[in-house]
Amino acid sequence: MARIIVVTSGKGGVGKTTTSAAFAMGLAERGNKTVVIDFDVGLRNLDLIMGCERRVVYDFVNVITGEANVGQAMIKDKRNPNLFVLPASQTRDKDALTLEGVGKVLEELSKEFEFIVCDSPAGIERGATLAMYYADDAIVVTNPEVSSVRDSDRMIGILSSKSRRAEQNLEGIREYLLVTRYSPERVKNGEMLSIEDVQEILSLDLIGVIPESVSVLSSSNAGVPVILDRESSAGQAYGDMVSRYLGEDLPHRFLTVEKKGLFGRLFGG
Repeated sequence: MARIIVVTSGKGGVGKTTTSAAFAMGLAERGNKTVVIDFDVGLRNLDLIMGCERRVVYDFVNVITGEANVGQAMIKDKRNPNLFVLPASQTRDKDALTLEGVGKVLEELSKEFEFIVCDSPAGIERGATLAMYYADDAIVVTNPEVSSVRDSDRMIGILSSKSRRAEQNLEGIREYLLVTRYSPERVKNGEMLSIEDVQEILSLDLIGVIPESVSVLSSSNAGVPVILDRESSAGQAYGDMVSRYLGEDLPHRFLTVEKKGLFGRLFGG
């Protein structure tokens, strides 16, 4: 039976789609058959970050309305045979997603895949609540800023009360915390919350800390999940996050200010 993982947040622009793409690619690289679904109907960013936007013929809404089957709408990743993408519709009404329709698609995918990653819209709009309803696990993405953390706190309440698992009195959704755009220097200067502060407010298991990195933007623009950039700190941090999700016990990296070398101190680099 597949494990359904929702990647969610309280507010937009914190790196959910970047995380969904990197996480799904990381799972696939470790030999797990994985599909990542874009629940953000109307925007459709996931296929851009995955670099398959020109290969979209049918989408998630087409499958739900019966205009196409799952096999027709899924796009196989060219870099990894274990990874598939189910894109969102760019033009459809957000209400096109229904609880029953989403349930049927997830049930069908569960027969073929080990992991189903749901890239959720922010907050409590329809796509987000549907993605959360069927989840087994949730990755709550937040920036180390007060407004982002506060909005994430609201999402945690929804996860624990409005899911299928809660309704059926099953074991609750496993919730993990992922902090993105973390800058130790800005934390030191008092411009950002520390990891300890964020954990204290949200009380979730920390699955990863993704440092602020230019490689995130450059990878997105190139249509490549940043986890494939092995040289970048963000790519390495996403790799660590996948390992932790799969049960490895790894220390968190990139939490302290890097000491500058001699040339850095001399020339302010």
